[in-house]
Amino acid sequence: MEAVIKPTPQQQCFLDENGLDTGYLQHAQKWFMPISAEINKHQHGARRPLIVAINGCQGSGKSTLAAYLELTLSENFGLSVVAMSMDDFYLTKAERQQLAKSVHPLLATRGVPGTHDCQLMMTVIGALQRQEATAIPRFNKATDDRFETSQWTHVPSAVDVIIVEGWCWGISQQPSAALSSPLNGLETEQDCQGIWRNYVNNQIVEHYLPLYQLTDIMLMLKAPSFACVKQWRHQQEQKLAARLSADDDRSGLMSEQQIETFISYFQRLTEHGLATLPANSHVVWQLQPDRGISEVSRNKELFL
Repeated sequence: MEAVIKPTPQQQCFLDENGLDTGYLQHAQKWFMPISAEINKHQHGARRPLIVAINGCQGSGKSTLAAYLELTLSENFGLSVVAMSMDDFYLTKAERQQLAKSVHPLLATRGVPGTHDCQLMMTVIGALQRQEATAIPRFNKATDDRFETSQWTHVPSAVDVIIVEGWCWGISQQPSAALSSPLNGLETEQDCQGIWRNYVNNQIVEHYLPLYQLTDIMLMLKAPSFACVKQWRHQQEQKLAARLSADDDRSGLMSEQQIETFISYFQRLTEHGLATLPANSHVVWQLQPDRGISEVSRNKELFL
């Protein structure tokens, strides 16, 4: 029987912030600590920050994994680490509403490629790579808009490791033929001419692939199927609601029906990513429906 891990103060803070019990530490010790150790071994003496990307569909645990890696790399190995989410780089509500008018109404909804500020992301990552002080934006999902710059996360010192997590990070564009027919009710009813999905596909080529090429290590939390996403996303929304105080603005929170509609925006690229991204990832953890891990595979050497 495995010995129970007694959390350090920093680990307990991590568990509390993410609504986890100590069992997660044993789970992470088995599945994720080996990657932390390899990153540490590589980065001591390295001349530039390492960029580690984490892909996982909604509710897969990618934000938790990013926070765990940040914690272990800093606490166990003394590395300076910054973790950020693609979600914090969403365009403002006003910018998305403008896209909805000029390109397609579905672009008012955050999430798909084309609704992130890729130039801002490139600028922030570039500053971190050059060891310059910078500020990382924060996005308020409860109001569906970006926080004011005064509430951004300031990174004043040099970093050893940059962790970026996002549901679509690393997912390539689809072949044109795959875009010809609608995939679900959302596309059938609101994108019958394919304007939205073709725009999203073109955005990947023009603005997202250059970001993906910055990645040194690609990690993937692979869901069993898209069918798990609805349940996971609902749990995610409940966790978000639990974190809000009675006085917080809850206008951006979604009902179960809204969640079902919302995830339809992600179905096309999520399924494409599940089929294609594992081959381009260094490490893939195969998830079960309860988000437990059944196996890990390495498809590329971490450091060549």
